[in-house]
Amino acid sequence: MPHPESATRVDFRSPHLEDGQHMWRMARESRVLDVNTSYAYLLWARDFAATSIVATVDDDPGGFVTGYRRPDEPETLMIWQVAVDERHRGQGLARRMLDDLVDRRSGDPAVRRLSGDPAVRRLSGDPAVRHLETTITADNSASIALFTSFANARSAPIERTPLFEAAMFPDGHDAELLFRIGPF
Repeated sequence: MPHPESATRVDFRSPHLEDGQHMWRMARESRVLDVNTSYAYLLWARDFAATSIVATVDDDPGGFVTGYRRPDEPETLMIWQVAVDERHRGQGLARRMLDDLVDRRSGDPAVRRLSGDPAVRRLSGDPAVRHLETTITADNSASIALFTSFANARSAPIERTPLFEAAMFPDGHDAELLFRIGPF
């Protein structure tokens, strides 16, 4: 159950190595995300910090978004996972993290220059993000609503196409649809 009255300050930043354990815990406790090894989240916090974000609520981990630039399309940010700690759900935190992450990669030099986050400042030579992609199973209504809301707020088109069929997964995983948003 969310406790909006307990949140006095929300901050957004790139993940640090110490956040890997919290990211793993939030993914596991979501009961929706595919949980990777704790090692994978530590690597994510180290190697993809510039394209990921952590939200802290009163200095406690409240949520995360992991993403990366597509190597063959550097203007496309692929969002891998979005998680919000159960205590902070229902407050729009997932959407705020997504907006902040994309805005930091918008190509606006003022946004990058004013950021106190060294991972964001390092991106000054990268092309601006113009598209966002993610994959979602057809039954994940919360993620579908999140990414549809994101697209609508930016007046950006959204395409939904099959990407990974269920038969491609050796573990009985549901099919994943590709949601491509943009340009924005």
